Amino acid sequence: MSEAIAAERRTFPWKRVVQGVISLVIVVGIFVGVMPLIADYGDVWATIAAMTGIEIGGLVLLGLWNLATYWFVIVAALPGLRLREAAVVNQASTAVANTLPGGGIIGVGVTVAMLTSWGFTVPAIARSAVVTGIWNNFIKLGLPVLALSLLALEGGTTPARILAALIGIGVLVAAVVIFALLLKSDRVARSLGRGLEAVTNWLRRLIRRGPIEGWEARASKFRTETIGLLRHRWIALTVFTIISHLSLFIVLLATLRNVGVSQDELSWIAALAAFAFVRLISALPITPGGVGVVELGYAASMTIGLDEITKAQVVAAILVFRAITYLLPIPLGLVAYIIWRVNKSWRLSKEERFEMAGGAYGLEPEAT
Repeated sequence: MSEAIAAERRTFPWKRVVQGVISLVIVVGIFVGVMPLIADYGDVWATIAAMTGIEIGGLVLLGLWNLATYWFVIVAALPGLRLREAAVVNQASTAVANTLPGGGIIGVGVTVAMLTSWGFTVPAIARSAVVTGIWNNFIKLGLPVLALSLLALEGGTTPARILAALIGIGVLVAAVVIFALLLKSDRVARSLGRGLEAVTNWLRRLIRRGPIEGWEARASKFRTETIGLLRHRWIALTVFTIISHLSLFIVLLATLRNVGVSQDELSWIAALAAFAFVRLISALPITPGGVGVVELGYAASMTIGLDEITKAQVVAAILVFRAITYLLPIPLGLVAYIIWRVNKSWRLSKEERFEMAGGAYGLEPEAT
């Protein structure tokens, strides 16, 4: 068993290298081979250079506000977490996700390390991650439906958009039904736990690891405690998640208007439709932070039927928007990581953190 583990550790860096090379090839291919076919880079840079300091500064402030809105989502999903702590953990994990191949998984590790050092238990952290993930996906799946409805009122629907929206509706309905069944029935929760345990043990046997057990009881407990959380926090979760997604769209729309793309050239509804469908694409971990893939998705969906100058303005807006929303969190994440390493005053015991959570709605303190 030890030899298998040692072999896995020796090959692990190579997996990261391969992931990095593939991501680099995709990014270079998009920016060097595809994007110039959509808009001339000379016109794009000229558009960006023409922006004033006030315009750039205003967009940066909007970008900072957009980052801050998600802190409230995390606070709502994790009782006992303070806003300043949410800011530190979110920015540090986002910076990792935006810079490293497979950074999403590493970001999860950073999140767990920070939160456990502050007295949160692994079950509470997992429950928070699952709930916020589900709420985010509900919004991501619902946005295309909203966008299609608005486009229909504007007379801008196409068969492709209708098909994509119908798929989104189907997935959204299925996700809501599954989640509702999980919360409604302890039997379903236990069955899901047994199924996950069986799959996990099968995978562990492939790498010669011992079996795990107890997931049936854990799934039942997870269901009970999730119900307790949502009973008190579902409104805050829903409101703040919607605000977070819409604030990101506002940054995109403001960037388009600041580079000179008018409502007549690209309506806010058409921009919302592009935003909604690209948000779905960004859920796929193809490159760190979706770099390249997201830019191409926006450019392909928002430049249809536009003249060359307007196409350049749109691409310029996309690059500025991505610089603000993708690059801005990286230095902030470095600062956040330093704060976590230096500041020891937030490191509480599990009992102290449980008291800050207000007794977690009457539930017993959790063991790790």
